[in-house]
Amino acid sequence: MPDTIAAIASPAGTGAVSLTRLSGRDAFKIAKIAIGGTGLPVKRYAGLRRIRDERGLVIDEGVLVCFQGPGSYTGEDVVEFTGHGGIVVTRKILERLLELGAEPAAPGEFTQRAFMNGRMDLTQAEAVMDLISAQTSLALRSATEQLEGRLGATCEDIRAKLLGATAHLEAYIDFPEEDIDPAVGEILCSNLEDQKSRIEQLLATADQGRILREGVRTVIYGKPNVGKSSLLNRLLGYQRAIVSTREGTTRDTIEEVVNLQGIPLRLIDTAGIRESDDEIEQEGIAMTRGQVARADLVLEVRDLSEAASPSSLELPDGVKHLEIFNKSDLIDESWRGTGGLKISCETGEGFEQMERAIAELLALDDQHWGEHSVAVNARHQACLFRACQSLGKAINSLRSGEEPELTALDLRESLTSIGEIAGVVDTEEILGEIFDRFCIGK
Repeated sequence: MPDTIAAIASPAGTGAVSLTRLSGRDAFKIAKIAIGGTGLPVKRYAGLRRIRDERGLVIDEGVLVCFQGPGSYTGEDVVEFTGHGGIVVTRKILERLLELGAEPAAPGEFTQRAFMNGRMDLTQAEAVMDLISAQTSLALRSATEQLEGRLGATCEDIRAKLLGATAHLEAYIDFPEEDIDPAVGEILCSNLEDQKSRIEQLLATADQGRILREGVRTVIYGKPNVGKSSLLNRLLGYQRAIVSTREGTTRDTIEEVVNLQGIPLRLIDTAGIRESDDEIEQEGIAMTRGQVARADLVLEVRDLSEAASPSSLELPDGVKHLEIFNKSDLIDESWRGTGGLKISCETGEGFEQMERAIAELLALDDQHWGEHSVAVNARHQACLFRACQSLGKAINSLRSGEEPELTALDLRESLTSIGEIAGVVDTEEILGEIFDRFCIGK
């Protein structure tokens, strides 16, 4: 790992200001040379300074702040320079820092150093990226609470209790002439079952976590020309999909994310379902059926301007479904007297009721979210699943009176899996998988 790293920490492109960041043993030394040898500002105080090239010519003037380790983001000496937001000037500043001995930072390396230096656990490091990519207030709340260490603290508490149970059990292994007292064994089993229940509660948040991070996979389904693309455009607030009275206009899937009452919906507009001899349209219809099979929610659009007919939709188990009756301004007599959610993509009638119905169906707003404000991601889920399996084996082994060595082995496997979540037990492979998804400069 390089002694000192540097990167542009602000988004690419032209803006009002830019941020360039240094971290490492020589951060202060490099910064002092870069500003022409003038004194650095007092630690944690902003100072107006000029970055100069090797000839002493000014590259940019801006605000310089120094943070002394370990009381910094990375736990190392950190320097941040806020200058003008031009592409060329920002790159020149970075090039100057690299000339003076800094190495280019890898994606997520600043946060990785924060983890390696004990400034945060692995769940908090992951929450940094969740915070940056949050698209709704609910996702932001979840990321913030995880960044505060709530998930890591819960996992560490479970691990501590499992570690105590393991130590208790291994004491019997060290003294094989002593049998495990039945009463003690029952207490031990009860404690392990309590921790298993806590792990299962965390596992139950996996789907909610996926939805917060990726959005609800929402497939807009229906026959051709019922208003699927119009519904997509209305929900997005602009024309994303081509709308035409000609059937079969949509032949490929169109995917966009919209924030609906705090819930991220990954809207997928699909080809209309009908019998067709057109090979391209047939391929689009096949893709529609595939999208339905992978959906979290299906919005089935029906056409009120045509004669009433039964639905042809076949839903997989567990998929939420909402039937939406479009063209309420052109309703056919055969639909008179029927209930259901009636809207008009032309006039906007019924959209508020539809949005409320979707929110209630998903039950993912602030009112329903409750205590599950921290939701596990796919990596956490895999670790928790392994921990739960190993813990279940340990409980069964203990209850059936098997050799305590076997039970202790299962408990150790569970401890390892739980430890991986917060990074108590880590490998280079895990770290690489996590931080490669970060942007450079974070």
